[in-house]
Amino acid sequence: MKLSKKILLFLAVMGPGIITANIDNDASGITTYSVAGARFGYSLLWTLIPTTLALVVIQEMVARMGVITGKGLSDLIRENYGIKSTFFMMLGLLIANFGTTVANLAGWAASMEMLGLSKYIMIPIGAISIWMLVTKGSYRFVERILLFACLLYFGYVISGFMAKPDWVPVIESTFIPKIKWDAEYVMLSIAIIGTTITPWMQFYLQSSIAEKGIKKEQYRASRMDVIIGCSITDIIAFFIIVTCAATLFSSGIRINEASEAAYALKPLAGRYASFIFALCLANGSLLGAIIVPLATAYYICEAMGWEAGVNKTFKEAPQFMWIYTLTIVFASCVILIPGSPLVYLMVLSAVINGLLLPFVLVYALLLVNNKKLMGEYTNPRSYNYVSWGTIVVIICLTAFLVITTIIPGNGKS
Repeated sequence: MKLSKKILLFLAVMGPGIITANIDNDASGITTYSVAGARFGYSLLWTLIPTTLALVVIQEMVARMGVITGKGLSDLIRENYGIKSTFFMMLGLLIANFGTTVANLAGWAASMEMLGLSKYIMIPIGAISIWMLVTKGSYRFVERILLFACLLYFGYVISGFMAKPDWVPVIESTFIPKIKWDAEYVMLSIAIIGTTITPWMQFYLQSSIAEKGIKKEQYRASRMDVIIGCSITDIIAFFIIVTCAATLFSSGIRINEASEAAYALKPLAGRYASFIFALCLANGSLLGAIIVPLATAYYICEAMGWEAGVNKTFKEAPQFMWIYTLTIVFASCVILIPGSPLVYLMVLSAVINGLLLPFVLVYALLLVNNKKLMGEYTNPRSYNYVSWGTIVVIICLTAFLVITTIIPGNGKS
């Protein structure tokens, strides 16, 4: 195949892999990377390499299932493992995704307040805008908007260079692990993995590939879409950590949220770096607020056998559209209620995601090795070793994170 044809084929299927991976850098992800850089400098950069490899393995596997079966992940789980187990998993994911949506809208509100705009005005504007985009736009139109928005993440690369880091220790810390047996260091290492590989990603990626109608002969191009997306998302994560390490860590400034990082950057790296950081937080938060409710609507409708898809209307897919709508409406209301338990919801979301992720990944691995479903596209033995190894590590780390989150006093230095 000529190079020009390969490029055209890639452009035709490009979208699901790049969008899914990049939206992982939502408000929660940006906060995790900002805190990691501010508290431990460059020393956590090495975690991004194994995390990227694990992300590529998992996402490629899920994308392959979407291409070969033409179905979403929850659809396959329901067909192969029954409605009962699927229902309880979907219920847990609904609660977890609601908490994640609240976190993203909270990130949007914080970034707007940094720019001098009231959350009581900007939350309704943001909520109505993303609702109109999905309910009134076609799949291709929504995908183009999301791809364009993904480009704005490169603002973090600019702010990284504006922070003027010393690149020698940056490179050393990226390729030479400097492990610290410090409780907070371990917790942030787990958080980096946890915020990079999430349950909702697996469902959204496979559903979007199925809705886009990517075929077997386009599989290689779809695989490249996934690999590029996974690489970009952790390049962005790299520069967020570098920015905060070069400025906040070196100045001894501790933060708990990404918005605090943007504020603190102003006197250290200049108001333009601070503005870019805040703008990228707003972008990531709003994108997360679009995609996570979409993923919720996809997997619940597929699990229940209801019509689903961005290309559908309210009349054609009422459950899909109402689940999407109500998730945004209720999450927006929570943000606007004074004294609402935002931290509790975010922690609850993280715990439920941590509990459900191993189950989702095991289901995915069992399905991808089902010859009746996948034919010649099942995992080779060597690939299974890597996949199961990734899942075992995630289960162990997730168990540690969940235990230390639930039990007060654990994991604190």
